[in-house]
Amino acid sequence: MTDSPGPDTQDGPGALDGPDALEGPDAPDAEVLRERAVTALLTARERTTLLTESVDDHELTAQHSPLMSPLVWDLAHIGNQEELWLLRGVGGREAMRPEIDGLYDAFEHPRAARPSLPLLAPAEARSYAAEVRGRALDVLGTTPLGGRPLLRSAFAFGMIAQHEQQHDETMLITHQLRSGPAALTAPEPPRAADAATLAAEVLVPGGPFTMGTSTEPWALDNERPAHRRDVPAFFLDTAPVTCGAYRAFIEDGGYTERRWWAPEGWAMVREHELTAPLFWHRDAGQWLRRRFGVTEPVPADEPVLHVSWYEADAYARWAGRRLPTEAEWEKAARHDPAADRSRRYPWGDGDPTPDHANLGQRHLRPAPAGAYPAGRSPSGAGQLIGDVWEWTSSDFLPYPGFAPFPYREYSEVFFGPGHKVLRGGSFAVDAVACRGTFRNWDLPVRRQIFSGFRTARDA
Repeated sequence: MTDSPGPDTQDGPGALDGPDALEGPDAPDAEVLRERAVTALLTARERTTLLTESVDDHELTAQHSPLMSPLVWDLAHIGNQEELWLLRGVGGREAMRPEIDGLYDAFEHPRAARPSLPLLAPAEARSYAAEVRGRALDVLGTTPLGGRPLLRSAFAFGMIAQHEQQHDETMLITHQLRSGPAALTAPEPPRAADAATLAAEVLVPGGPFTMGTSTEPWALDNERPAHRRDVPAFFLDTAPVTCGAYRAFIEDGGYTERRWWAPEGWAMVREHELTAPLFWHRDAGQWLRRRFGVTEPVPADEPVLHVSWYEADAYARWAGRRLPTEAEWEKAARHDPAADRSRRYPWGDGDPTPDHANLGQRHLRPAPAGAYPAGRSPSGAGQLIGDVWEWTSSDFLPYPGFAPFPYREYSEVFFGPGHKVLRGGSFAVDAVACRGTFRNWDLPVRRQIFSGFRTARDA
């Protein structure tokens, strides 16, 4: 089972040989990568600090849901992984706290059992993570970037920055699950200026395109290698499915009609008596939701959130459509037919800005459907990066030529029909852990994650 979003990185730095493509002909200069790594690590730590200092010690040590770890476990786990990979693995330094390695082994201890472990107390966890970070920055500043697979393109430092940001998203999910008053605030996302005139769907022409990457310096093993895929023409929703559209599914008896559901999904609906997305409830004829400690009306124009793969699949069937495949999603997001090339992002090769996408916990909700026109792809589809993770119909499987790196437990052990792929990232994802090639995966029953979807149909 994965820790969402993405799995908990855990295994120690018994690194496998990395793919040759970790250092491509267009790889950035070493000092540029070093500066990028410093920025990514500091940005992640600022967010970790916000998430762990916005609540008191009791809230840090409590388990707010059996689906999640105590926040203090995530904090020390972040430090422990950084020590394992950057201090011991890259820097060759002696272990600081070898006795705690087992406590923060995500494969050894499932989330529900972690509160019973002798975890570091909040003050000790903060001190440990801070000391590790200081030493890691020293390693980064003095280590040549190149040669060993972990050092090519500063990969190990980028991997740890991504790991911390993934746990920051996990901790934000815990904040959503906790009861009590709001602990976090953020400004509202931008409105959608042309939503009224936006086409409901776009046509993505058929033909081959390049999927995955062999040149992105910090891409993870499951994103590699680049390979050609031939995708027939299809139509795709211009924006993610909204709460208003999903509400029509509910009000048409969507949760009471077995015909829309996969057998396992229908069993889930019956067992848990589901009637709506997680955190929704009906009161006095109005749909309300709880969002980070605040109860509010469900906004009709906002992408629906906290739905499982089974719910997304059922809605698509009810609408006479289907979920896109992972290859369809990536083609719609990256392929530039004029140049016959795949971009890094829907808008081009430049890194995301606040005009392109809703990322990095800048806002605490998805933007309305149709927002971020500067972030649309050549196909015309928008909000493919940020706002909500988007379920696809695809199982999580390796690409042709896949090679595990830096250890098999990151991706390889999760391949198979048990996990479904999500693409695009959510408002809770930082740009360092979100690319046009980035692949997330989870169990199809998962609802606490920041997941939504869009639908497709054959051309």
